[in-house]
Amino acid sequence: MNFPSKLIEDAVAEFEKLPGIGKKTALRLVLHLLKQDVSSVEQFTHTIEKMRKEIRFCKNCHNISDQEICSICANPKRDSSLVCVVETIRDVIAIESTNQYNGLYHVLGGVISPMEGVGPDDLKIESLVQRCASGKVREVIMALNPTIEGDTTIFYISKKLHGLPVKITSIARGVSFGGELEYVDDVTLARSIVTRMPYESYLVKQGD
Repeated sequence: MNFPSKLIEDAVAEFEKLPGIGKKTALRLVLHLLKQDVSSVEQFTHTIEKMRKEIRFCKNCHNISDQEICSICANPKRDSSLVCVVETIRDVIAIESTNQYNGLYHVLGGVISPMEGVGPDDLKIESLVQRCASGKVREVIMALNPTIEGDTTIFYISKKLHGLPVKITSIARGVSFGGELEYVDDVTLARSIVTRMPYESYLVKQGD
């Protein structure tokens, strides 16, 4: 693709780095910004820059936050004895959109994947163990993506939590194996949370 301007070419190259954005879409976005007045574009770039520099992560659950404690953890109406363990922040957003869960979260930041070079020490597992050891958590809901890596991570965490006074459950498998929570429709995801099962029962079903 030939560009009439090196500035346009460079801008397209930057947009093309975003996930799901091809060269044609990147060009369309750049041309759209070019049509806007300078103040609008400056506001756009300022907002992105401010977000990147000032975004924080909740010290309790590792969710994105504007403050030291995220709005979910700080909400007194949430059930703090219920912790839903998820892989990424996108999963928090997906579950929140169902309006069927009123507990807190714990974002691991990924799953155990030897092929990708990700081990237990690379994830926020120890902080989860510490939360459960505090005696303030009664149930941990494993809501990881239904993949081999997700199941391996669940198994590892369940071993780490063994002996602690917490109930370990897993979301029901209305979510197909190999799927990702962020792409599951709200009704199916909500039903999977509401009809969650004890983790031991999930292991039996996996072995059938």
